[in-house]
Amino acid sequence: MSESPFPQITLVRHGETAWSRSGQHTGRSDIPLTPEGEEAARALASRLAARSYAEVWSSPSSRAATTCALAGFGDRRVIDPDLAEWDYGAYEGRTTQAILAERPDWRLFRDGCPGGETAEAVGVRADRIIARARARDADLVVFSSAHVLRVLAARWIGLPPQGGALLVLGTASVSVLGYEHDRTEPVLRAWNG
Repeated sequence: MSESPFPQITLVRHGETAWSRSGQHTGRSDIPLTPEGEEAARALASRLAARSYAEVWSSPSSRAATTCALAGFGDRRVIDPDLAEWDYGAYEGRTTQAILAERPDWRLFRDGCPGGETAEAVGVRADRIIARARARDADLVVFSSAHVLRVLAARWIGLPPQGGALLVLGTASVSVLGYEHDRTEPVLRAWNG
């Protein structure tokens, strides 16, 4: 992890699920971790031990809860509904490949999902999370899903929500939001590790 005298927000994407393995959009469906996902979540404990965290925030999903618990933070987990994954609406459970077969020009971060959320809507939630984190002004660890964390990181560094399209996250990955010289310079201190 990057050393910094300023507070950091450590972002943890949940471990692998059957749908993350197959590439199916998993927003509000509650899909459990695979055995491999559980193993990767357990391995997070040693990776996250370098810092102490004032608070542990999590999405409401069981995949985030299980990852949080297996990483050793389950007893401190505070659920934040704003950390819920993107609502994919009609595209829930579908792969990008299947969606592109019907809509060849579709892009999630540009177009959103019919009956679901747009990048702007996810960005509003991300902005609320950032405001709470900055007010807390302490090291935090956050467990959630890929797309909402990508939007959160984009908003942290001042990009529009669509900027999350440029930031890929693997399962059970660890990323760090922080500052460079002072609190007016938010940066990505580590990404997708």
